[in-house]
Amino acid sequence: MRAEDIKDNIEKATIAVATVDSDNKPHAIAIMYAKIKGGKVVITNNYMSSTIKNLENNPYVSLVFWEGEEGFRIDGKVEYFDSGEWLDYVKGLPENKGHPANGALVISIESIKELG
Repeated sequence: MRAEDIKDNIEKATIAVATVDSDNKPHAIAIMYAKIKGGKVVITNNYMSSTIKNLENNPYVSLVFWEGEEGFRIDGKVEYFDSGEWLDYVKGLPENKGHPANGALVISIESIKELG
């Protein structure tokens, strides 16, 4: 399965984002949207602090979301950008209007699994 196959699903869903903290304990947050661009998942850092700190120690993430009857889990490795092209991209998203758009989490997908 490719990122483009679930583009409509992920771009409509609320998504759980799971990371691991420095004590190897799970940390999860919910985000309102993600985008698929160039085969990668792109998430804006508007108000993340613990998540960004966790990614500095361990750059792997799991995303889980449901849209209608279909659920998916994406596992991948994150690169974080607080300047440059990816930051410009997220700053330009209409969903970020009125939010700080501090950075972009760009996830290289390692696996996509259908849930359910």
